[in-house]
Amino acid sequence: MYQNDHMQRSKRHKMIIEAVRSGPHSIDELAKLTGASSVSVRRDLAELADQGVIRRFRGGAAPVSHRGADYPFALRQASGIESKSALAKATAELIEPGESVFVDNGTTALAVAEELSGKNLTAMTVSLHSAAALASKPGNQVIVPGGPIDHDDLAFTSAGATEAVAAMRFDTAVIGTCAANPDAGLTVAGWGDAQVKRAAIASAQRVFLVATADKFNHTAAHRFASIADLDAIITTYGAPPSAIAEARIAGVTMIELDHSGGTETLG
Repeated sequence: MYQNDHMQRSKRHKMIIEAVRSGPHSIDELAKLTGASSVSVRRDLAELADQGVIRRFRGGAAPVSHRGADYPFALRQASGIESKSALAKATAELIEPGESVFVDNGTTALAVAEELSGKNLTAMTVSLHSAAALASKPGNQVIVPGGPIDHDDLAFTSAGATEAVAAMRFDTAVIGTCAANPDAGLTVAGWGDAQVKRAAIASAQRVFLVATADKFNHTAAHRFASIADLDAIITTYGAPPSAIAEARIAGVTMIELDHSGGTETLG
């Protein structure tokens, strides 16, 4: 029951964020849109305002002037749980005990970190969420770069974090992204995040992009790599033909999950 309520709240939050993004909305309008009570909508607005993704006013909500990711970390974590788990399992199978591994920030990378716990790795991560997951079982040596962290996703994206990542040498880097449009390349919303990812790619023997197929249809502000900079892409079913073709031309292995949770190598 609790999990179902949590999922319903996450769906409402996404609907509210999308609605308010276009302009101010009243509580009554949002209640009608979501099918929830006014009391529930008021509670939702309080939570979203605390996370900084909307601005409350008396009787409704309005968009904020500036924000990074489209959705708060907790909301993204509650979305696509089964797909992220399947991606994480497929990725973990490609990493051998004893490797030195970079694990990116983000909710998909967190799922990978959970799968890699106790695997006898030397793992650097730029996410406190992923650090806790990697250290949840004995066996891994877990390293974080230090310095300030982002408020919402608890990620290290400062210049100091970039320097710490650049000083390491990784067998494998597990990278996430906001967008992976074949024409625009791999892009993210934050400038610091892009610098950290670029440093991780430069320090790794092989680079895995782990991302859901919808990421190939989007672009974000800061480019940090191209598909040709990768060694493998692990993605969900439905990657667009342009992304598959780009990977094949670049000699990048694309591993796509099928409907049954298995994998198929496309290139």
